[in-house]
Amino acid sequence: MRLCCCALALFFTCGAVRAQSLPAQSLTRGAWELEPFVGGGTGLGHSDSTQFLVAGGRVGKIITANHLRGWVRGNFEFAADFMPLYLVMQPAGMVYGASFKPVIFEWNFTGKRSFEPYAYIGGGVLFTTSNVPPGNTSGVNFTPQGALGFRFFQRPRRAWVFEIQAVHISNASLGHLNPGYNGSLMFSLGYSWFK
Repeated sequence: MRLCCCALALFFTCGAVRAQSLPAQSLTRGAWELEPFVGGGTGLGHSDSTQFLVAGGRVGKIITANHLRGWVRGNFEFAADFMPLYLVMQPAGMVYGASFKPVIFEWNFTGKRSFEPYAYIGGGVLFTTSNVPPGNTSGVNFTPQGALGFRFFQRPRRAWVFEIQAVHISNASLGHLNPGYNGSLMFSLGYSWFK
């Protein structure tokens, strides 16, 4: 009986250590991240009648080793997103668009857990087939944003990813009017491979 209990304890301990070390095994300096994702969201405030639907992919590279201590311990990743599907559903109708986000500065919190939080700031460009918002605005908008996300590792170098983004959409006065969407809340679900 005692031998059986020791074997069970060893099994669960090894499993827990393995699960806790998955972010550390995957998020190493020089590793590439590839992630397809889908998502959506809504405008906030005066633009709460506008919704968004997106699909695309992310490519990132971890460019530093781990730094700092405690809960802020982590590493720095540089990434870019491409979204060939970026639907803007406004009261005036649906507008098709595509977005490229070439600048994402991300901090990965690499503690010993089976999930790993991260935060980033980034910026990109949204191209649409009609003006967004409608009116005498522009079909080209800029998308500065910040995000919080979580990677849920189930095995080394593989993780489900959930992300919450606060996005500002503005044409930076490329059009005659620049009402923009001062605030939008976006959510996405993806799956990451680390190479």
